[in-house]
Amino acid sequence: MMATIYGLLAIVMWGALALLGVNTKGIPAFQLLFLCFFISGLLMFVRRFLTGQPLFQKPAMSLPQWLFGTGALFGFHFCYFLALKHAPAIEVSLICYLWPMLLAILLAGKSTRLRALAGGVLGFLGIGFIILGDADIAFNGEYVSGYLLAGACALIWSGYSWYLSKSSGEPDDIGWLSLAVAFLSLLAHFLLEDPAQSGGRWQFGGEQWLGIILLGLGPVGGAFYLWDLGLKKGNQKLLASLSFCSPLISSVLLALAGYNAWSLNILIALTLILLGALIANKKPANKRINTEENKLPSVEAGRTG
Repeated sequence: MMATIYGLLAIVMWGALALLGVNTKGIPAFQLLFLCFFISGLLMFVRRFLTGQPLFQKPAMSLPQWLFGTGALFGFHFCYFLALKHAPAIEVSLICYLWPMLLAILLAGKSTRLRALAGGVLGFLGIGFIILGDADIAFNGEYVSGYLLAGACALIWSGYSWYLSKSSGEPDDIGWLSLAVAFLSLLAHFLLEDPAQSGGRWQFGGEQWLGIILLGLGPVGGAFYLWDLGLKKGNQKLLASLSFCSPLISSVLLALAGYNAWSLNILIALTLILLGALIANKKPANKRINTEENKLPSVEAGRTG
């Protein structure tokens, strides 16, 4: 139960991304990513210090785990930022949020795959009401590269989440991976971003530092530790279904903060997402019947004996 709650907290943190990122809009994407993942890596040392563990004990990950974990965490953000440069943000966000549906299908067994797909479609329709709002969407051929990059984001994150659900490991793995992603983000900042965009400086105001620290502790840092625990030890299928709530939470928080107006779409989205989660996670009745039937022969055998 606690592991599932940790996973739900990660979803809530991702929902707070837009609100917490308001004060960091002027910081180039990869520069911000470096700072956030560096803070995420520091969380590992803080935990070790508080629990009395050696601070610099080497990670126990194998080379494939290093490559897959680093590639997924950095690759998702890399593709996302590039997608935003080649396609409108609305379409990119919508395509990216195919990942909970893909994850639900990957986690489902053969007998529940159709139900997982139905629940995922409802959840996806729900976030459509949030992301699109009253705007018109028209996929344009000139944005194909951006759409493909957004699709890569969905594949990467659903694949990484499925990998977590099938693997074991320590929370410290995320700390080491965060430091590796921070290094790659720093390289990307110097190689791909214009220094003039940030004035070539690393000096930020108080509000910017507050935004950076909150992002590193929350949606772009701490949430990855919680998601790791949730998928390894919690109710994986439920977490996949409720992942659609992130953009819904984002809209509610922005509305509470006065950045967005309240909309009927929020209620529609909530209804569709919860209905989808109910369908995807409902246990089949025939399974319970079969279980009862399987008990009968042993009872009769006991009477005969």
